[in-house]
Parts: sequence; C-alpha cells; structure tokens
Amino acid sequence: MSYCLATYRVYDDKADFNKKAQSIAIGMTVGSWTELPQAKRDAMQKHLGSVQSVDVHDGGPGERYADLTIAYPDVNFSRDIPALLVTVFGKISMDGRIKLTKLSFSEAFRSAFPGPKFGISGLREQLGVYDRPLLMSIFKSVIGLNLDELSEQFTRQALGGVDLIKDDEILFENALTPIEKRVAACIKAAEAAERETGKKLLYAANLTGPTSQLKAQALKAIDAGANALLFNVLAYGYDVLHELSSDPAISVPIAAHPSLAGAAYPSPHYGISASVLLGQLMRLAGADLVLFPSPYGSVTMPREENMAIRDELITPELPLKASMPVPSAGIHPGLVPLIVRDFGTDVVVNAGGGIHGHPLGTEAGGRAFVQAIEAVRQAVPLAEYARTHPELQSALDTWGGER
Repeated sequence: MSYCLATYRVYDDKADFNKKAQSIAIGMTVGSWTELPQAKRDAMQKHLGSVQSVDVHDGGPGERYADLTIAYPDVNFSRDIPALLVTVFGKISMDGRIKLTKLSFSEAFRSAFPGPKFGISGLREQLGVYDRPLLMSIFKSVIGLNLDELSEQFTRQALGGVDLIKDDEILFENALTPIEKRVAACIKAAEAAERETGKKLLYAANLTGPTSQLKAQALKAIDAGANALLFNVLAYGYDVLHELSSDPAISVPIAAHPSLAGAAYPSPHYGISASVLLGQLMRLAGADLVLFPSPYGSVTMPREENMAIRDELITPELPLKASMPVPSAGIHPGLVPLIVRDFGTDVVVNAGGGIHGHPLGTEAGGRAFVQAIEAVRQAVPLAEYARTHPELQSALDTWGGER
C-alpha cells in the first residue's frame, strides 16, 4: 500500500504522546476504530492511518514536545495538494499547540506533479549564466506610475547589469499599466539595455486578477513578450500554481512570492514550517524560483529555517527539477559573501532598496551588486575589490560590509 507521511511537533506538558499520535492517525482517517464491528474494521483497514514514530523531548515546563510521524494511505485522498493538506492538517491544525513540520510524498502521489518547468538549470540556460549567482532587482514605488515612468525605472535597473527584474507583488492589474502593455514596454526596454550591456534579462510580470482569468492573463502577457511571471501563490493556492506551471502554453519561468507566509510559519507552536510552506510545496507545485525572507536583512528569518527551505528546494530526494532559492529583504552588496557562503552559487541575490537606494543612483546600485558578485567569484575581499570599483565602495560606505 502507498502512503504519504506527515510529521508534527506537538507541545504538551502532560500528554501521553503515543496516545496522541494514535488519535491523530485514526481521527484524521477513519474517524473511529474501537467502536467498529470486526467486519467493518476489515473493510476500513486500507484507509486507516498508522503511527510511524513518536520522539519525545522534555524541554521543561511549557516546552515539553514530541515529533510525531503519521502515515496516511493514498487511497484516502485525490492527487492534489489541497486534498493532501486537508487530510494531514485540516482539523488538527486547530487542536492545540501543533505544527506541521515535514511532508514525505509517495511516488504515486508525486507522479501527479511535473514540478518546475525550468528550475535552476533552465533559468541558467535562459540567461546563459552558469558560474555565479544571479542578480534580481525589484520595482519600487510603482503604484500610480504610467507606462513611460515604469519603463524609465525598468531601464535604470536593466542598465545596472541585473539578470532579472520583477514587479512589486502589490502591482495589480490597473488602467495605467495593464499587463500586456506593461510587458511590451518593459521587454522593449530590456532589449535596448541588452544592446548596451550585452546581458540577457528576464522580466517577471506580476500575474494577478480573478482565479478564473489567470491563464488568460498569463497568455496575454506571453503574447506581449513576457519571459517570466511573478505569482502570489499563497493568496491563490498551491493548486493554482500547479495548474499554471504544468500548462504547456505557459512557457515561461514562474517566480513564487511568499506573501502571506508569515501567517503560517513563524510560531514554534502553530502553523506550517517554512520548509514545507516555501520549500516542499512550492517546488512540488512547480515554482521555478521561490522568494523567502533572508536571515540577513529587514524581514528576517532564522538562518536554520532558510537552510531548511534551501534544502527542500534542491534536494535530489525529490525527483523534480530544483527550484532556485531567492533569499530576500534588506539585501545590500556587503551581504553577497554571506549569501554565497550559505547558498552557494545557485541562488538569486534579490535587491530592492539596496539598488534603488544607492547614493549614486539605481544604475550604480546594480553595478555595485555585479561588482560584489564578481569579487566573491574571484575570492577577493569586498573591501579590496572596492578600491578600484567606486560603486561598490559607495555601497560599503553606506550599508557596511560582510559580517
């Protein structure tokens, strides 16, 4: 029989965790067991969840917990992420201090998901960049801008030498910059910048609107020249991302934004771990790039959680293309050595204020990051490299260097 596994961390000072695990295994599958007559038990056996492990930790008053792993028969749920999440964490998410910390997918379940269409390798092929981190810039203060103003900001970012530019996640469909006109203007600016910089560029346009119209919006953007999309996955649901990413007509990489994730992962006692929320499920649903709060900047996440997300996005244990990690928020050039230390070269250095807030302007902000990445690639300390690169020097003077 085929099973998916779910691991929970349950906090309780007095609970019998073995009984708790049994109650979850039964309650989340057949509902009851001891009250059933033998004939009914025989018929229901294939649907019954089973306890795989109970690991108890006595952390003192208020911190006694156990990690419980339960096996859920695949026969109980359809092969889609909403069905899996309701099965393993639906009603028990409201049952005291319990957090979903890990999922393991059966081959039968996983086979319904093709995963990222491009992944890390596909993104690198698109850009022709194989030996360094990628650099992404973010539109800032774009609400209320018209197409000319948006195009001007895009051009300044592109001329700084970035590899990707993404919309702000709050730039929704609007009369000033509808997606097809926004894409056409930005791709035209990208082509002009490429003639000057010699660098290819991906522009991730924010895909928004009613769920029923998302595919049409995506195709409209692609017809206008879009070569990437940004998507607020948690607002729409993993199944929507899966439908978009697995559609042959949607032939561009999809970047998953973590908006709303903070409602689910930060508490140690409740919700869903960041590695499941932004790692396992994003990759399974087909995200080519996954943004998440970095451990370095303004919206911080503990480093161990960042590393856990990274591991789930790239682990070969899941036989899908690897998704590109994009640690975000508060990133400036002085942090590039730390990012590469933690993530290696398969990472996107994602900057907003660190580019737009550069004292010498947006273009100089991009160049400062390009210089920082090159310094790390050459194993040269940033302070030394900055002596002959004024954009990097100005950035280090403003934000400081590696910690």
